[in-house]
Amino acid sequence: MLAQLGAILTAVRSVVEKLFDNRFRTIAGTAATALALGGCMQTAAPLAGPDPADPSVRVAGVNYRSGIAPYTRMRPTAPSGWREQNQRVTPSPKSGQ
Repeated sequence: MLAQLGAILTAVRSVVEKLFDNRFRTIAGTAATALALGGCMQTAAPLAGPDPADPSVRVAGVNYRSGIAPYTRMRPTAPSGWREQNQRVTPSPKSGQ
């Protein structure tokens, strides 16, 4: 019984060591890559205008525009004949042809 327990613990230990070793390699490789590529970053471009963090800089005024300004109420109406509705929306006939 003790020999079997020892064999199980040995197998578990070898698996844990492999996982830890693989994780450590992955983390170390990622850190090394990040540090190496960090030097390849380009510098920030200078601002084209005034500094936006400066509170004394003049800015354009803000205008209010309603988001629902072209809204028209569409209340239900009594039903009417479709022919009358079509006559109201059809273009007028062209004269001379």
